[in-house]
Amino acid sequence: MGCCSSAAQSSKREWKPLEDHSCTDVPWLLLFILFCIGMGFICGFSIATGAAARLLSGYDSYGNICGQKNVKVEGIVNSGLDLTHKKYVFFLDPCNIDLVHQKIKSIALCVSACPRKELKTLADIQKFAETNGSSLCSYELQPSEYTTDPRAAKLCPKYPVPESAPIPFFHRCAPVNISCYAKFAEALITFVSDSSVLHRLISGVMTSKEIIMGLCLLSLVLSMILMVIIRYISRVLVWILTILVILGSLGGTGVLWWLYAKQRMSASGLETQIAKDNLQALLIYAIAATVFTVILFLIMLIMRKRVALTIALFHVAGKVFIHLPLLVFQPFWTFFVLILFWTYWITVLLFLGTTGSPVPNEEGFVEFRMSGPLKYMWWYHVVGLIWISEFILACQQMTVAGAVVTYYFTREKRNLPLTPILASVSRLVCYHLGTVAKGSFIITLVKIPRMILMYIHTQLKGKENACARCMLKACICCLWCLEKCLTYLNQNAYTATAINSTNFCTSAKDAFVILVENALRVAAINTVGDFMLFLGKVLIVCSTGLAGIMLLNYQRDYTIWVLPLIIVCLFAFLVAHCFLSIYEMVVDVLFLCFAIDTKYNDGSPGREFYMDKVLMEFVENSRKSMKEAGRGGGAEGRELKPMASGASSS
Repeated sequence: MGCCSSAAQSSKREWKPLEDHSCTDVPWLLLFILFCIGMGFICGFSIATGAAARLLSGYDSYGNICGQKNVKVEGIVNSGLDLTHKKYVFFLDPCNIDLVHQKIKSIALCVSACPRKELKTLADIQKFAETNGSSLCSYELQPSEYTTDPRAAKLCPKYPVPESAPIPFFHRCAPVNISCYAKFAEALITFVSDSSVLHRLISGVMTSKEIIMGLCLLSLVLSMILMVIIRYISRVLVWILTILVILGSLGGTGVLWWLYAKQRMSASGLETQIAKDNLQALLIYAIAATVFTVILFLIMLIMRKRVALTIALFHVAGKVFIHLPLLVFQPFWTFFVLILFWTYWITVLLFLGTTGSPVPNEEGFVEFRMSGPLKYMWWYHVVGLIWISEFILACQQMTVAGAVVTYYFTREKRNLPLTPILASVSRLVCYHLGTVAKGSFIITLVKIPRMILMYIHTQLKGKENACARCMLKACICCLWCLEKCLTYLNQNAYTATAINSTNFCTSAKDAFVILVENALRVAAINTVGDFMLFLGKVLIVCSTGLAGIMLLNYQRDYTIWVLPLIIVCLFAFLVAHCFLSIYEMVVDVLFLCFAIDTKYNDGSPGREFYMDKVLMEFVENSRKSMKEAGRGGGAEGRELKPMASGASSS
C-alpha cells in the first residue's frame, strides 16, 4: 500500500501542513486486516458447513434440506430423504410463534407447492395433495390416509390451513394474511386497537407513495440549499438566537418576581402553611432565575467575540462547499458502504443461526448446534459489526478532514487539486488506514461495555432494585459521555493526522493541547454552532411536514395520511442530520486549522496566514480590541495572546 517506516513520527513536533506524508499506525492496520480475515473465516466456515444451503433452500424438522438428496442423521427417523422435487418449507402450524426464542414452534416439512387457497378440512388437504402432488402431512402418511388414519390429527397441518405463498429466494411458505404474525407488532396493534386500522394505515402509505417520494426528494433539495445559504444568514441567525435567549431568561425572571410580589401583597395574617411554603418556593425560584440570568448575561458578554468566530467559520464553511462540491455527496457514499456491510453482516448472522452439527432435541426433531469454541463465533461477529461500522464512519471523517485541510492550507485556491476529495481518499488509503483503525477500535472498546450494560438493564427490567437500576443507568450515561468525548477528540486527531501525517496518539495529544488552549472558543462553537444546525434540522423537517400536510390533505377523504406524514418527517430529519453533520464536521476541521494557523503564524513576512479573508477580518478586529484594552486588558484583549505566545516560542 505504499507504506514506509514511521518510527520517527513520535518525535515530530513542528506543524508542517501538507509538506510530507508518511504511513501512520501500520501495526494497527495489520491487526485490522487480521480481524477482517477472521470475519471472512466465519463466513466461509458457515458456508462450508452447509449453513448457506439450509438458509436459502430451507430444511425440515428432520434435518433434510429441501430440493436435494440428504444424508441420514443417526437416530432420526425421516432423515436422509431424497427431496429433489420438494423445494419449499411448509409449517404445520405457522402461527404458533415463540416470541422468547424468536422461532416458529411447529413441525416443518418439505413440500412441492404452497397452498394458494385456504384449506378448511382434511378432505381439502387430501384433495390438494392429489391435485397438486404436494403432501402437506408428515412423510409417513400417504395422501389416501389423511381422512382415515387417526394419526392425521397430529401429523397433518392445523386447519383451516391459511393461504400462503413462497418467500422469494428463501423457499418458505408464508401465510398471505399478516394478522397471523400480529404478536410481532404488539405495540402497533395496541395503538390501533384493531387490525382494520392497521390495514388502512398500510393502504394509506401505498396510496400516497408518489407523494412520499416527492416529499423525500424535497427534503433532500432543502438540505442542499440550506448548506449553501447558511453562510449568508449565519450572522443574523446567531444574534437572533442570542437575543431570544436573553429576552427569554429576563422574561422568566421577571414573571417569577412578579408572581412573588403579587402573592406577598395579597397575603393575610390567616394564610395557611401551604401558602407560606409556596411563597418561599417562589422566592427561591426567583433568586435562582436571577442568578442564572446574570451568569448567562456575563457568559454571553465574555464570549461575544467567540460567537463572532463561530459566524466567521460558518461563512468559510459555506465557501468550502462551493470549492469542494463533492463534499455534499459524502453522506451518500458512507451510507451506501454501511448498507453493503450491514447486509453482509446480517447474511452471515443468518448463516450462523443454521450452522453446526445435527443434534436430536427432546421432541425427537433435529436442531443444528455448534460445540466447543466455535459456538462463541457470534461474539466475534458482533464485535466486527461495531468496529467495522466505526471504521467506515472514521474513514468519512478522515476524508472530510483531509479535503478541508487541503483547502485551508492552499494559499492560492486556484491551485487546489482537481478533486480534493479523491486526493484525500488516496492519502487515506496509502498512509492513514492504520490511524483510522486505531481510532475506531478505541470507540469500539467504549461502545461494547455500554451495549452490554444496556442489554443487562433491558433483561432485568422490573426485577432489579432501585439502587441497582440507578447504578446501571449512571454507568450507561458515563460511558455514553465518554464515547461522545472520545469521538470528538478522534475527529480532531484525524484532522491533525491529515495536517502533519503523525500517528494517532501524537495527533490526539497535539489536537488536545490546541483545544485546551482555545477552550472558550470550543465551547462557543459547540453550543452556538450546534444549536444553529439543530434549528436548521427543525426548519427542514417543519418545511417538509408542512408541504406534506398540504399535499396529503387532498386525500383525506379516502386515505389515512398520518403514517405517510410520519415517514416523511423521519426521512427529512435523517437527511438533514446527514448533511448538516458534514457541515458541522467541516466547521470543526476549519477551527482546528485556524487555531494552528494563528498559533504558528502572525502575518509577518515568511509567516503569512493561510486563513480566509473573513477569518483575517476576525483576527484584525481581535488585535484592535487587544490594543484598545491594553496589556492588562480583559478577556477580549487576551483573545489571541495564548496563541501568539505559542507562535513566539516555536
